Order: sequence, then C-alpha cells, then structure tokens
Amino acid sequence: MKKIILSILTIFLLLTAISLDVSAAKKSAKLSKEDIAEMSDQIDGLTKKIYGRALLSPQDNETLIGIKIRLDNQMLMAANPALAPLYFKAGNIYRLRDMKPEAIECYQTVLENFSDTALAPKARTALEQMGITVTAPKATEENAEEDEGI
Repeated sequence: MKKIILSILTIFLLLTAISLDVSAAKKSAKLSKEDIAEMSDQIDGLTKKIYGRALLSPQDNETLIGIKIRLDNQMLMAANPALAPLYFKAGNIYRLRDMKPEAIECYQTVLENFSDTALAPKARTALEQMGITVTAPKATEENAEEDEGI
C-alpha cells in the first residue's frame, strides 16, 4: 500500500514540476516591448563599459548571459524582428570580448532569421572581418531551385 501511495505522489510531483516548468518557459519566452527596451538598455550599458575600457563584473556577465538566454527562448517561440538589434549588439559585445563562438552565433542568428533587416549586411561584414566565410541562405535556396528547374 505504501508503495502505491509513494508512486502516486511521485507521479503527481513530477507532473506538477513539468507543468510549472512549461508554463514558466512560455511566460519567460514572451518578451514585451518593455522587456526588449530594458534588454537594449542593458546591452548599451555593457557596450559603454567595454568601449570605456572598463572590465565587466560578474554581475555584468550574468546580465549578458541572461539576455542571451531570453533571446534564444523567444526565438524558440517565434522570430520577432525587434530582436535583431539585440542579437547584433550582443554579437558586438562578444566580439569585443574575444568570445568568437558566441559572437558568430549572434551574427548568424541575425543573418538566418532577420535577413530582410538592415542589420543583416552588417552582421555579414562582422563575420567576414572575423574570418568567417558566409554563404547566403537565400542564394543557396534559389540556386537549388534553379538546379531543379523550378
């Protein structure tokens, strides 16, 4: 009898934890205009510190990581063009801090998801300056369609 009750309680706790995690992820993934403006201000503040030759504190690093996580969570839900400047600015911060893989990821996110924005050519240029060979996703798709005779 105890095993059955313990099993039921365990299952109940697992289901509760999963449902809370899913609802929290949905809430945290939806970014309001105020959230986007706040993250933009935070990234601008970090950029000023870097250009001012100040070292980033552990709190600053935590802020940058938190912003990147929130952006990535939002991208899992839907690509919002308002995120393009945040990804581009985050890429700049990572590039200035010699964190090349993170910078590449941010710039490529701009290229792949926001190719119709004014930041896409800038992201391409930044990647090329970092020595990364960039191939345009749209050009590749168009070439494949031409090859198929579509």
